[in-house]
Amino acid sequence: MSRIGKLPITIPENVDINCNESEIIVKGKFGTLQTKIPDVINITQTDGILSVGLKEESRNVRSLHGLYRTLINNMVIGVSKQFDLTLVLKGVGYRAAVQGNEIVLNLGYSHPVKMEIPKDISVEVVQNTTINLKSCDKELLGLFASNIRSWRKPEPYKGKGILYKNEQIIRKAGKSGK
Repeated sequence: MSRIGKLPITIPENVDINCNESEIIVKGKFGTLQTKIPDVINITQTDGILSVGLKEESRNVRSLHGLYRTLINNMVIGVSKQFDLTLVLKGVGYRAAVQGNEIVLNLGYSHPVKMEIPKDISVEVVQNTTINLKSCDKELLGLFASNIRSWRKPEPYKGKGILYKNEQIIRKAGKSGK
């Protein structure tokens, strides 16, 4: 059995969980999330605690044990607290703005970059250079943040680009540094 898979999941008061044989639905203050569960995973719920178990033992099943426990735990945390990510734009003239359901990024290209914001994610731009993202779905939030970041990845010579908050860029010496 997986060490992570053995850990119980505590369910907050404002979260409602419905388990079928093939699907789990988690409802909370910030939204509803659902995912499919393989047949070999067994989920039991008692007194505000959710346990993830196995119906059979094999190498592939054991690898799924910890994975699905973590996915379910992220769903519970997401609908009760929400996940948030902060991106920082570093560079001369780099700016961001929200227009309707799009985020417009000026990143030094000859044209502004427009990206549609998924409906489950809320975006807030602070002082044109800081983007705050919030969502109850951790997977969708990370994917959207990486799509934004892919337009200008941080580069090691000047440290310019789109960085996660508190990310450290290891700088290189240029041509003149020996």
